[in-house]
Amino acid sequence: MRAGRRVVVVWLLLSSVGCLMAPFRPAGLRGPNAVQVPVERADLMWERSVAVLNDLHFVIARESRLEGLIETEYRGGSGCLEPWHHDSIGHANRIESTLQSIRRKVYVQFQNASPGMVSISVRVDKEIEDLQGLAATYAGGATFPESDPLNRDLDQAVGQSGPSRWLHKGTDPALESEIMARIQHAVIR
Repeated sequence: MRAGRRVVVVWLLLSSVGCLMAPFRPAGLRGPNAVQVPVERADLMWERSVAVLNDLHFVIARESRLEGLIETEYRGGSGCLEPWHHDSIGHANRIESTLQSIRRKVYVQFQNASPGMVSISVRVDKEIEDLQGLAATYAGGATFPESDPLNRDLDQAVGQSGPSRWLHKGTDPALESEIMARIQHAVIR
């Protein structure tokens, strides 16, 4: 029994290494999620926004300069064992993404603010997965019975009882501020 406890303790220590490797950013030290820039710099800021979203592994769903909107696809939140992904800011978000399915979608909005100025804002929607029922998959259900060799039904694997629902959990201000800070200081390669 002692060996089993040691294995559990070692496993817990090793699994927490990913959380510890993530950069610690206190919540109070983030900047705003909206800035104003001169109109002449709007194109540069647009390109920076796309580059930052690509660096954070968000896939651009659509870009509309006419609407002034950059929208990404949903991206699953990175957990403690993925310290190289930076979409879960802070230890609490990283642990939450490890224990529960979380996904995020980013909107970067460009709007005319005052004469000669453009306002750039970032909004990150955060959703949590709500499964309809148990995902009852088992090895026996996916194999073919030897008693009925001619009936080869390929749909025997049992999965979720229904599609997943995603519940809106609000915005992610920590990631919003991080994206805005990166947009302001990004260097386009």
